Amino acid sequence: MHLIDLHCDMIWKLLKDRAEGKEVDICRNEGAVSLLGLEKAESMAQFFAAFVYMGKFQGKGRWSKGYREALMMLKALDEEIERTEGKIEWAKNAGDVLGTHRQGKIAAIKSVEEGGVLEEKISRLETFYEEGVRLLTLTWNEENCIGYPNSRDRNIMEKGLKKFGMEVVSFMNEKGMIIDVSHLSDQGFWDVICLSKAPVVASHSNARSLCAHPRNLTDEMLLELGNHGGVVGLNLYPYFVDKNGRSNMEKLAVHLRHMVSVAGEDAVAIGTDFDGFDEGISSIKNIGQMPDFYDYLKKHGFTEKILEKVWYKNALRIMAEVMK
Repeated sequence: MHLIDLHCDMIWKLLKDRAEGKEVDICRNEGAVSLLGLEKAESMAQFFAAFVYMGKFQGKGRWSKGYREALMMLKALDEEIERTEGKIEWAKNAGDVLGTHRQGKIAAIKSVEEGGVLEEKISRLETFYEEGVRLLTLTWNEENCIGYPNSRDRNIMEKGLKKFGMEVVSFMNEKGMIIDVSHLSDQGFWDVICLSKAPVVASHSNARSLCAHPRNLTDEMLLELGNHGGVVGLNLYPYFVDKNGRSNMEKLAVHLRHMVSVAGEDAVAIGTDFDGFDEGISSIKNIGQMPDFYDYLKKHGFTEKILEKVWYKNALRIMAEVMK
């Protein structure tokens, strides 16, 4: 079964490991995403996020430093894809993905996680687009120029998009970039749903009714995301699956079944968040184990029709409808 994963943080993990003196790359590493793992997963496409951790930058000019960090990470991703010697190729739209797949290769799509690095400059988003970025996660876990993050503080969750955030939504609609509402405040989510002329994604989020973490979506949000043609990607991070940080295939299946029931079978995909977490206990430790999860789901009540949609068809549809 072919897989499209809407979110992983492989390059962030590789660069972190290299800074610690480890000799790692996309072909050989100790993380959750590698060339061998992608091949084992029969991956059709993988979204690679340039995640900018703003906690490392303080004081004046920190967002500009974050922007330069994002560009550095995008360049590093180019270098990693070159290491695969043609086994993975960049894609900018659904047609590219299908063409690459027909050649027996894996498609890679660039994304950026932390829209604050735009620093109220649409020109930076234009640069990202020119660099091949086709998905932007609007916020991470702090307020930025676009809006407000998920939070356990109700006052923050009730704050929505800023004026520049509305400009970003409009620009991304025009250019054919996927808007990602994972990490966004609740009101920010509703603002995007109201403003966007194209379907949006929550690339790596689960069901809040099952795990009461603010990073997850409420049933009302899941329903509206589905009604607007959007997609939510099942996140494997243990603390978004279970409040005690203990995840297994059974608990993931419960989230998946619930999200399909509420949002609809056309609105759920996979967004592993692999290499973006190392806390908690999970029975799925790398992308190469995703076929085992597929087999588990098939044995526990999920039809092949629904699993095909979750594994790749729903993500491919969003790409076809949005990415230009």
